Amino acid sequence: GDGLHSTRRPVQVVSEAELKVPFVDELPSRQAQLAALTNTEEFDVLVVGGGATGAGCALDAVTRNLKTALVERSDFSSGTSSRSTKLIHGGVRYLQKAIMKLDYEQYMMVKEALHERANLLEIAPHLSAPLPIMLPVYKWWQLPYYWAGIKMYDLVAGIQCLKSSYVLSKTKALELFPMLKKDKLVGAIVYYDGQHNDARMNLAIALSAARYGAAIANYTEVIHLLKKKDPQSGREKVCGARCRDVITGQEFDVRAKCVINATGPFTDALRKMDNQEASNICQPSAGVHIVIPGYYSPDNMGLLDPATSDGRVIFFLPWENMTIAGTTDTPTSVTAHPIPGEDDINFILTEVRNYLSPDVEVRRGDVLAAWSGIRPLVTDPSSKDTQSICRNHIVSISDSGLVTIAGGKWTTYRSMAEETLDATIKAHGLSADSCKTVGLMLEGAKGWTPTLYIRLVQDYGLEKEVAQHLASTYGGRAFDVAKMAQVTGQRWPIVGKRLVSEFPYIESEVLYAIKEYACTAIDVIARRTRLGFLNVQAADEALPRIVQIMGKELDWSQEKRTEELEAARKFLYHEMGYRSRSEQITKTSEINLDNHEVARYKKRFHKFDKESKGFITTVDVQRVLQSINVYIDENALHEILNEVDLNKNGQVEIDEFLQLMSAVKKGHVSDSRLAILMKTAEETLDQREPVSVDRSGGGV
Repeated sequence: GDGLHSTRRPVQVVSEAELKVPFVDELPSRQAQLAALTNTEEFDVLVVGGGATGAGCALDAVTRNLKTALVERSDFSSGTSSRSTKLIHGGVRYLQKAIMKLDYEQYMMVKEALHERANLLEIAPHLSAPLPIMLPVYKWWQLPYYWAGIKMYDLVAGIQCLKSSYVLSKTKALELFPMLKKDKLVGAIVYYDGQHNDARMNLAIALSAARYGAAIANYTEVIHLLKKKDPQSGREKVCGARCRDVITGQEFDVRAKCVINATGPFTDALRKMDNQEASNICQPSAGVHIVIPGYYSPDNMGLLDPATSDGRVIFFLPWENMTIAGTTDTPTSVTAHPIPGEDDINFILTEVRNYLSPDVEVRRGDVLAAWSGIRPLVTDPSSKDTQSICRNHIVSISDSGLVTIAGGKWTTYRSMAEETLDATIKAHGLSADSCKTVGLMLEGAKGWTPTLYIRLVQDYGLEKEVAQHLASTYGGRAFDVAKMAQVTGQRWPIVGKRLVSEFPYIESEVLYAIKEYACTAIDVIARRTRLGFLNVQAADEALPRIVQIMGKELDWSQEKRTEELEAARKFLYHEMGYRSRSEQITKTSEINLDNHEVARYKKRFHKFDKESKGFITTVDVQRVLQSINVYIDENALHEILNEVDLNKNGQVEIDEFLQLMSAVKKGHVSDSRLAILMKTAEETLDQREPVSVDRSGGGV
């Protein structure tokens, strides 16, 4: 609140009374949604794709009084929409091109994005907030140059400028961002953009569409498009899609007057279903991001490095108490399961080292999660010049009436949807109201206030951190989650059992996730909560309990539970960077310790391995810890050893231990619990050695 709020409200705010909300209290179950898809004679619009763009189209259509359906073959936001940089931005770097090349299209693109940024912060205040971002300046001449550019950004935003940008002296910059490299720094410029929880935002859009009566279903894939001959022209027209419920395998037809293709990187696959001759318009590019501990960045200040060694832009942002670092684009091929590459991870780490102070050691082992998202850049099929990859989006309509919306970016999902529906309504002669989505509050926004979390603490006895998390994730619906929370039996917190100790996620969120159409354990760790994106190891630890809660609620067989657990572990391993993490221990198998260190670590090992078996088990560790009065429960110990047990035989051999110590030394592994535990135990034991009399001053 900088006094601008009153002036910043979007121009046309919908009076919500005009809109019917059929499902105010309880959302229809997924079963009910599938029944609606099957039994409705004909929808006006069927949207294919449940990312930000598809969900945006469904919400736009249903609030214009069109009978709307949406199908998504995986989960809402499971593709690119959950793997973004988490920024709601106008595109500072496009503005530079607009000014330098006097490119009007670029300028309008920035202007539109800034309008949309303001609207998104307005309609989902619980999920989004302004974030100051610092541009460190290392050459004097850059200061006025960057400053002029950033001031233009503020000017283009007009009354929608979040807060004015400002210049900082070197001293002030280091005060705000103490980890910055000091030498050669001349100052910094700070500007504001928005930040959000992308997967939750996507879900909020989809759930809002469902509340307004759209029939939406995840895990429902399109097998082929339905067509019929148009009596007037004799041409084939798309009139729906044959769908399959991925979970049960059942197939059914969904009929609709028109179909909208909003499938992101998979745009071309659906266009080819419509017409095999269709030329490709999508040129996918991968953006890799890594998550490192929160202490790498100040709580509320991001960093943008506009000049990396190879010209890509790097962001360095606080998010959900962690730090996200990520690059822009490298060309890639389309896949539903993109994997972050080791070279990408190392490129980001190297760049981060470049502008952090040398006394901050950036270790490979600090990477807690990593992911890759595929940005669907598009070329206009009708443009002569194939080189012009359109940074903007395109809406095209095929001969048979299939509407395709492709390209664009998160920030502009709403205006893209509006444009898509305008084009659809016109092309298909649908009767519909005008667009209602500007200022239309999303799921959870109603009833949210910045102090909502205090009521959660007072009314339910939740921990403050948990209450803040619930408020900023579910908004006004946080009370529904709190009501489902179990009593802990402790003095404090009274309710809300955490899934993992260091994250504010609680068990009742798993039950609530099912109401939000979560069907798999992956949905819960990746998108309903963001645990998998924040820390793969913590997510791995929470999985058995998550599967247990879901299994009970959804009546899963033992076999299905095992399957879910395996699938989720595989997801963490490949798509969230766990694999790169575990390979760090194995890869450094050439043990680089000097003789002195080897002797010291062997001695430490033998304190645990009393019988000189050459390996240690949980029993050994338990015994030593008990002798120094430390008690750790069996399961936790098992997990601690499992991290290090490379050949997975349930015991840690001496060479595995030396390998671990070597990886710790190199900085490949930073938070091995076993290493820290054994070190502490050894120190405590050493202090306990009996003190000889002559040393204690004669023992008088």
